[in-house]
Amino acid sequence: MKTPQRGEVWLVDLGLAAKVRPALVLSVPADDIDRALATLIPHTTSIRGTRFEASVSVPFLRAGVFDAQSLVTIPHAKLIRALGRLTASQLGIVEGATAAWLGLFLAEGPQTVDRRP
Repeated sequence: MKTPQRGEVWLVDLGLAAKVRPALVLSVPADDIDRALATLIPHTTSIRGTRFEASVSVPFLRAGVFDAQSLVTIPHAKLIRALGRLTASQLGIVEGATAAWLGLFLAEGPQTVDRRP
């Protein structure tokens, strides 16, 4: 199986209640010594209009949003197949919604975090 890469959108089995749906990989690739896990943001067509939803338009997804409030970490075995990849600017939109949900303050790069108390 191909290792999921940050910025890729995969079709994922999220279990009985959440069903099979597209999700964006936010985590970095796992090394051989690491657990084979990926942190994802599911894509949904049930838009609620919250500040934690990120809308990006790509040809391989139906109209909808990535819902940062639904972050999930799953084993690679639950990843079914890669659907496509977001551009850097599209990934930045989703990162912004995720940072807002988690209370992170992103500076110029996705790994820079303001650590003020």
